[in-house]
Amino acid sequence: MEDLKIELKGKIIEVLNLEDITIEDIQDNDPLFGDGLGLDSIDALELIVLMDKDYGIKLSDPKEGRSIFQSVETMATYIAANRTK
Repeated sequence: MEDLKIELKGKIIEVLNLEDITIEDIQDNDPLFGDGLGLDSIDALELIVLMDKDYGIKLSDPKEGRSIFQSVETMATYIAANRTK
């Protein structure tokens, strides 16, 4: 699971072009939206595409994403349980 979290942090930085942030800057339980990384709704769409493309997880309900994208920890837990790739 630790490897998945590190992989996710790298992908989030790459996909969202977070140039001033390193993997070490993102804590597992930091909020991704709001006071945490400060992501917005456009970033959420990018994360949905990332989950589909890299892990074979299709999110049909955007509200579902709210609980999944709370932190890297919640994303990793969801991916580990639901990935098809």
